[in-house]
Amino acid sequence: MSVASKSVVVLDYGFGNIRSAERALAHAGADVEITADFDRAMAADGLLVPGVGAFAACMAGLKAVRGDWIVDRRLAGGRPVMGICVGMQILFARGIEHGVETEGLDEWPGTVEPLRAPVVPHMGWNTVKAPGDSRLFAGTDADTRFYFVHSYAVRRWEMDERNDRIRSPQVTWSTHGEPFVAAVENGPLWATQFHPEKSGDAGAQLLRNWLGTF
Repeated sequence: MSVASKSVVVLDYGFGNIRSAERALAHAGADVEITADFDRAMAADGLLVPGVGAFAACMAGLKAVRGDWIVDRRLAGGRPVMGICVGMQILFARGIEHGVETEGLDEWPGTVEPLRAPVVPHMGWNTVKAPGDSRLFAGTDADTRFYFVHSYAVRRWEMDERNDRIRSPQVTWSTHGEPFVAAVENGPLWATQFHPEKSGDAGAQLLRNWLGTF
């Protein structure tokens, strides 16, 4: 199957740069639709979950369109899902903003917390440290920069990786004041804290890499 024949739904739940994501995916060769329709989101080859703003608001918006069910059922069937920015953060167990804790989708253990850095938000271009055999970052150099805009992040990876029968997720890190999780590849579930749709040629390469997995 060629990339051009692959359908991707950008989940429209009220949060995220959906038009930028749509353009970037279309430029990468996908057949893109923006929708909150449950059946169409389930039927697409790939699902992209964007997200900007507050963790709690994004979770409320996602649940309002049954996005939590969509993500869970797609992953249960091994169907590709990619989260971007807060769309990545809500995949973790919980988020803490202004002292308020909100439950996430709990696909991965861990907490989204305020970044501890001299300047917040972390806004602009930054490098990442990806595993050498990363499929997401294939075709990019170690000094490639990606575009970040966030004040919160996952500062500790908490998944127990002692089960030899299951391949551990691949975790990519970046640093702004302190190290934080910049991307995760975990079977059919991929996610980035940065915005590939705003990261120029490097971001386009990552989207093509994702499309190439299904």
